[in-house]
Amino acid sequence: MTCIELAMSASAGFSPFEGHKYLSLETFKKSGEGVRTPIWFAADSAYGLNSNSATLYVYTIDNTGKVKRIRNSARVRIAPCDMRGKILGEWIDAKAEIAAGAEAARGMRLLNKKYFPLKQILGFFARFSRGERIVISLRLA
Repeated sequence: MTCIELAMSASAGFSPFEGHKYLSLETFKKSGEGVRTPIWFAADSAYGLNSNSATLYVYTIDNTGKVKRIRNSARVRIAPCDMRGKILGEWIDAKAEIAAGAEAARGMRLLNKKYFPLKQILGFFARFSRGERIVISLRLA
């Protein structure tokens, strides 16, 4: 990637995710090997997607492999994808952080709104799982 391409991608923020329902979240094992997972996401509307301050939120169960890998390293890559994980755009370097408190609640509200009513139905069944649901924030690296 040239310096011009790098500057262009940084100024575009998360705009490549506009209109998409899924993103591919690539987390990294200690060996450096990437593991990709298609996952729902919602954007924080406080900033436009093309802002460098934009934040995306995803949620998952706390005992999954991706959460363990994020706890080990916040470095992730994301790209728009379809529900099966087929990549539909360019990869973007990002930083993942497990959200807590008001930020986690905001992320969950955004996800609930974007994926209503399917998320609520799946959330009902998730109550019977052995893990807690957590929200992960994604910001540009």
